[in-house]
Amino acid sequence: MVKGRRPSGALETEVLAALWASGEPMTPAQVQESLDSGLAYTTVMTILSRLHDKGAVTRERSGRAYAYAAVLDQPGIAAAQMRALLDRGEDRAAVLARFVDGLSGADERALVDLVRRADTRGD
Repeated sequence: MVKGRRPSGALETEVLAALWASGEPMTPAQVQESLDSGLAYTTVMTILSRLHDKGAVTRERSGRAYAYAAVLDQPGIAAAQMRALLDRGEDRAAVLARFVDGLSGADERALVDLVRRADTRGD
């Protein structure tokens, strides 16, 4: 990581955390103020727009601006990212196999349990 730079996705995570903590829709100015990180207003707007494009937040008009609300929680965001990565692979079975090979025993058992529960629900 380059000194002074945030890891990939860190700004989106910070913005989502501000929305989750608020519990109600926020304008970009409100998000910027709550972050107290010195981010430019345009940077916050760009992040919110990208999150909206990804389906992670909703927005509705609030005066001249939009007010944004988080749609997905942290596990939902991670699951959406995993699906997007899976969709990029040409051989889904190979990608899934490599994923499962890298799981700990506890994670593998949890996955098996979740698949069984999904089967009983008829998913």
